[in-house]
Amino acid sequence: MAEITAAAVKALREITDLPMMACKKALQEAGGDQEKAIDILREEAGKIQLKRSDNATSEGRITVLSSEDGSETVMLEIACESAPVASGEDLVNFSNTCVAQLIANPGVDTVEGLLALPSEKTPGKTLNDDFMDMLNKIREKIVVTRIARSQGPTGSYVHHDGKTGVLLQAKGETADAELLRGVAMHIAALKPVAVNESDLDPAVVQEERDRLIAEAKATGKPDNIIEKIVDGRMKTFFVEQGVLNYQPYAVDDSKTVSQALAEKGLEAVSFTRCAIGG
Repeated sequence: MAEITAAAVKALREITDLPMMACKKALQEAGGDQEKAIDILREEAGKIQLKRSDNATSEGRITVLSSEDGSETVMLEIACESAPVASGEDLVNFSNTCVAQLIANPGVDTVEGLLALPSEKTPGKTLNDDFMDMLNKIREKIVVTRIARSQGPTGSYVHHDGKTGVLLQAKGETADAELLRGVAMHIAALKPVAVNESDLDPAVVQEERDRLIAEAKATGKPDNIIEKIVDGRMKTFFVEQGVLNYQPYAVDDSKTVSQALAEKGLEAVSFTRCAIGG
C-alpha cells in the first residue's frame, strides 16, 4: 500500500472540504492518486443518496436570476432535508452557480442538461461532479427538482425564506419592473391556478354558466338583463376558481390583476409558482 502523507491528505481535504479521515481512506483506496480518490469520494456521495432516497425533502431553496438585459429569467428549485442545509453556504453557492450557468446556456431546460454543464470550480468536470462533492460533504438527501424559464417582460419574486418563488411572463411594449414584481408577489400569496378562464376545464365553466342562467331565468327578468347578471356572477366564479386575471390585485384591490397590467400596456401570459414542501 502506498504511503499516504499528511500533506497529501491535507491537499485532498482542501479540495473537497471533507473530513481528514475520509480523505485519507479514499487516498489509501486510490493508491495515493488524488484524482482517483476524488472519484471514490463522489461514488460515496452516490451511495449516501441511495441510502437516504426515502427521506423527506421538505426544506430547500428557490433561486432566481435574470440576464443583464432582462430578456431571460430563470428559476431553480432545490429540495433538501433540513433548514440549515437549505440556508447553508454550500447549497447557496451551488444554486447561484446553477442559475448563472442556465442564463449562459439558454437551451438547457432539464435537470440532466443542467448537471451536464461544465463546472466553474474544476476544469474538465461538470456541475454534477460539484453536486456529488456537495452531497459527500453535507451527507443528506438533496434533489435538484425544477427549472423554469421566462422570456421577455418578466416579474419574479422569492419569499424571504427562499421557499416560495414565482416567475410571471407577460407581454407588452414596456416592462414595468415594480408592477411585474407586485403581480409575482400576488401570485405567491394568493396561489392562482390559471391566467385566464380559457385555461379552466370548459365543461366545468359551461356547467356553472348553465346553472346561473337557469337561476336567473327563474326570476322572470328579460334575457338582456339575465345575460348581464350571469356575466357578473361568472366573474365571481372565476375568482373563486383561482383565475389570476379576475382576482383583485393584492397591492390595490380596487382593480383586478388584468386591469392593473393593462394600465401599463401589459398582459399576463403564464406563470410558474414553486413552493418547497407544498
